[in-house]
Amino acid sequence: MNAIIEAKNLSKHYGSFKAVDDVSFSIGLGRIVGLIGSNGAGKTTLLNAILGLTRYKGGLSVLGQDPSQDRAKLMEKVCFISDVATLPRWMKVSQTIDFVEGVHPAFSREKALDYISRTQIPLNKKIKGLSKGMVTQLHLALVMSIDAQLLVLDEPTLGLDIIFRKRFYENLLEDYFDHERTILVTTHQVEEIENILTDVMFIRDGKIVLNSSVDDLTTRFHQITVEDDAVEAAEALNPIWQKSAMGMNNFVFDSVPQEKLAEIGSPKQVGLADLFVAKMSNGKISKAKISKDSTGANS
Repeated sequence: MNAIIEAKNLSKHYGSFKAVDDVSFSIGLGRIVGLIGSNGAGKTTLLNAILGLTRYKGGLSVLGQDPSQDRAKLMEKVCFISDVATLPRWMKVSQTIDFVEGVHPAFSREKALDYISRTQIPLNKKIKGLSKGMVTQLHLALVMSIDAQLLVLDEPTLGLDIIFRKRFYENLLEDYFDHERTILVTTHQVEEIENILTDVMFIRDGKIVLNSSVDDLTTRFHQITVEDDAVEAAEALNPIWQKSAMGMNNFVFDSVPQEKLAEIGSPKQVGLADLFVAKMSNGKISKAKISKDSTGANS
């Protein structure tokens, strides 16, 4: 596997605060990786290091470049969309296309116009007159028209309605992604992206607490629901998370053989949102009911 991003003992501290704390990982070519963490976990700081926007300690290679030293060269092959989808508000859509064509050698005007033709975005309208959804669509159209190897998305659909969010990821998969590109995405709408991810990384307090392919998750983590009389047997198998409600008890297990779980219940796969909550519990068993929006709202 060719490493597109490789970090070794990467750290970024702000005084005594450890935003990124001695993390090591590798992201290969043709992967879609979800970087998932609570508010303040270190996601944005890690992305900034990858994009060459902040200094760091340790080793970091992105497309064979050192982001802190070779950012200009690196950005010829990297595209980035943040949660604010910043574009010059005073420009018209057509002028924005002209500008990107003039500054980026790998930009295809034909592709951009094709993408935009499938939206309701008028070419003669200024950016400031577009809705947030249209600005995000325009940003994506511009990015997808650049022949880049790495696309970094930081909460790209924040504030958009469900129709725009669904369309965003559909366009991303159908019109942009292939096995010669890599996508790194952070989001709090975990359920919306779990079906497109090939890999996940959970980050907590600046540390990577889970780094796995999605395929491995399905065999490693399981969940069962039992009645009160089977709670003791379930607890004996050392669950990493427990939630109880209305006489039913749900448990999440890490690396417990399915045949053992089947003796007390029916094992099933764990949804990514519930797995995130389980791992973020830091080994503490809780009887609080898990809600689907437990991952928070902002980065």
